[in-house]
Amino acid sequence: MMTIEPELRVALERDASAFGPTLAKLAAERGLAVTKKEDGSIRPIPITATPVIVDAKELARRQRLAALLASAGLKMSRAVLDGLRREIVFNGLSPLEQTLADATFRRVDTLVTTRVDFFVRDSVQALELNATIPAMQAYSDIAADTFLEVVGRHWGATEAQISAWQRQNGSNARALFDALMAGYAKVRPGQRPARMILLCRRNDAQLTEQRALCARFNELGVEAEVVHPDQLSGTDRLLANGKPVDLVYRHLFVRRLEEPDLAGADFVKALLAEPNGTRAVVLNPPASQVEVKAVFGLLSEAVEDRAIAKAAGLSDDELEAIRTSVPWTRLFKGDQRLEQVRANPDRYVLKRSWDYGGRAVFVGRTRGEPSFAERVKAAYGEALDWETLCQRAVEDVSGGGFVVQEVIDIRPERHLLCAGQQQSWADLYVDFSSYASVGLPDQPAWGGVCRGSISHIVNIVGGGGVLPLLTAEVASSLHSAAPARVR
Repeated sequence: MMTIEPELRVALERDASAFGPTLAKLAAERGLAVTKKEDGSIRPIPITATPVIVDAKELARRQRLAALLASAGLKMSRAVLDGLRREIVFNGLSPLEQTLADATFRRVDTLVTTRVDFFVRDSVQALELNATIPAMQAYSDIAADTFLEVVGRHWGATEAQISAWQRQNGSNARALFDALMAGYAKVRPGQRPARMILLCRRNDAQLTEQRALCARFNELGVEAEVVHPDQLSGTDRLLANGKPVDLVYRHLFVRRLEEPDLAGADFVKALLAEPNGTRAVVLNPPASQVEVKAVFGLLSEAVEDRAIAKAAGLSDDELEAIRTSVPWTRLFKGDQRLEQVRANPDRYVLKRSWDYGGRAVFVGRTRGEPSFAERVKAAYGEALDWETLCQRAVEDVSGGGFVVQEVIDIRPERHLLCAGQQQSWADLYVDFSSYASVGLPDQPAWGGVCRGSISHIVNIVGGGGVLPLLTAEVASSLHSAAPARVR
């Protein structure tokens, strides 16, 4: 991770007490917030007054790396379900996910948006691949655009200059729109949707982000709204609230459709099972198998086992991307592997193969911290030491069992969090996520997003904050606008 230039950091720290409350307030109002499932109330996500700065060429390199890993992941998932160690992925899926995977995996060749989560120290190391509902495109835009606007105005920049910085810095929401348009045209050549919906459950955690995306998509010329499963109907053509729909952006985990209290679930199940485009184009289509961490483990293993690489049809570029950026990851099975991991807790991380939100991720070196004990108790109902946890995990088959991954040795970074009227320093573990598309004629102008957490396990719903991500060129121009007293 490129650290913020010392001079710009000093200037921001000096003025954060003045601009911080406005930064936090505007970011929350624009959608940087989490929605609580229980009552629909909104909790703002803190934003830092200290951005992450990365050179534009390095951003492009990371985006290409993410694109290669995402493409490799889709290929590997297809090979697995076609017979290559099928059980290690298939058995971890829920019943509905299994049904949809069997029905659709051979024809899934396009993922309009994926996200690869990295840790960055001396090199860029990939933690996992998100391919189901890889969110935060709007969050990232809100954080960066609001930061540039608030700090720029505080330092006397013109509105034209601020707008120029925002354009130069890029937009993941715009890239998502372009990807959706390209994905739609791939299913319906030469056409553009008149109306699209963002499909999610009620009180989805990222509901404010989806509303921000809809606002952006409407600005770009396509009618868009957030819709829930019980608002859908139609036999020959999909309808939402009685109006025709051309494109569905799915922000709904397939396994959520198995929850007994989700109204409209059966309708959505049927929609996802039919050939894409029959009643509406659905992007991303069901692809839980791509995100299963055992697939990531097979990508790691493919570097050493060329038979696996050949079975998946991995290219030389994909293999090189895996070799340079994917840490050693394997299915957590076997007495020898168990003893190796039990004896070396500081070297390893255990992750349930198919789960999300970081709920069943156990970092060995944090075994003495309260958060570790809380995660173990949530998973197994009791406190367990590392050795006992390893034994339980190696026997656990739910979610496809566990994978073990070599820990990526990063250190927390000092950042200034803005929340409400307060600014507070925190030592945060910061990740860098890069977006990518698979199966489109061209990659949209994707960028990245950075999250920070006091825990090794970075998850925005569970706490932490979003760090504005700026290109080095934009950061330099912003700093030049600062008054002499803060430069």
